[in-house]
Amino acid sequence: MQLGMIGLGRMGANMVRRLMRGGHECVVWDVNTDNIKRLAAEGATGGESFEDFIGKLNKPRVVWIMVPAGEATEKTVTDLSDRLETDDIIIDGGNSYFKDDVRRARMLRKKKINYVDVGTSGGVWGLERGYCMMIGGPQETVRHLDPIFKTLAPGPGEIVRTPGREKVNGTVEDGYLHCGPSGAGHFVKMVHNGIEYGLMQAYAEGFDIFHKANSEELPEEIRYDLNVADIAEVWRRGSVISSWLLDLTAMALLEDPELENYTGYVQDSGEGRWTIQAAIEEAVPAEVLTAALYMRFRSRQEHTFAEKILSAMRQKFGGHLEPRAKG
Repeated sequence: MQLGMIGLGRMGANMVRRLMRGGHECVVWDVNTDNIKRLAAEGATGGESFEDFIGKLNKPRVVWIMVPAGEATEKTVTDLSDRLETDDIIIDGGNSYFKDDVRRARMLRKKKINYVDVGTSGGVWGLERGYCMMIGGPQETVRHLDPIFKTLAPGPGEIVRTPGREKVNGTVEDGYLHCGPSGAGHFVKMVHNGIEYGLMQAYAEGFDIFHKANSEELPEEIRYDLNVADIAEVWRRGSVISSWLLDLTAMALLEDPELENYTGYVQDSGEGRWTIQAAIEEAVPAEVLTAALYMRFRSRQEHTFAEKILSAMRQKFGGHLEPRAKG
């Protein structure tokens, strides 16, 4: 199947590579021409201009956008809407606000252009591991795109099947799900990232407790000089709190036990704030997720070992470049 990709950053470029490995034809475009040349050398078809990119796509055209949420995505969707035609498809695979998806889908529907929102999780590891995808949009359009989603997804792998799942049909065991109409994909991904904040904060606080277990303020008989890298590693093996986030934490602590290369300044990318806003609108108490978001705000004022853990996890799973400690 042919797909056009706009945005060839860490995730966009690797998604193109995974699709080409799966036998799909990819036409690519990016404001950085070096990114286009790099993927063209690997087998993709590069657009010499935005118009040339669109002209190289077969009808009905399928265009996947992987650019920063907000103004960049809005401009790209608008530019495409002025050039695409009936039955063409725009896919937003970034981290857009779900209410923006609803508005964009309504606008594009008037032009008979289909719009699909895809919450995409996998970060810099997605090329090899695959991408977990949460999809919103018209059912017929999503079904048409199934070969793309199936190739990008992780597949069943070696994950033990949930008892009873053998009686249930669907794509979830492959790692992608049509969640519902426009906005539903990004809504599910938004809450996913809110939960991610909470999980990361829990690990961060726990390891901070370990890090300070030998404090001189404690009675000598209960001071412990703990190897936090070893604790992370042993928890990976059979513990009820094992997870991919813990795997990445273990990796970071082994490389840099004191996390001296991290200041502990932790960004939030928007989804955490939107999750809390949704909780407020639904009158759902979300104490843990709210506290985790506020801790990220605090990290920009003072830095603890806990915040360095958070910063290290973000760098490991998403390649997020936090400010580094000055040596």
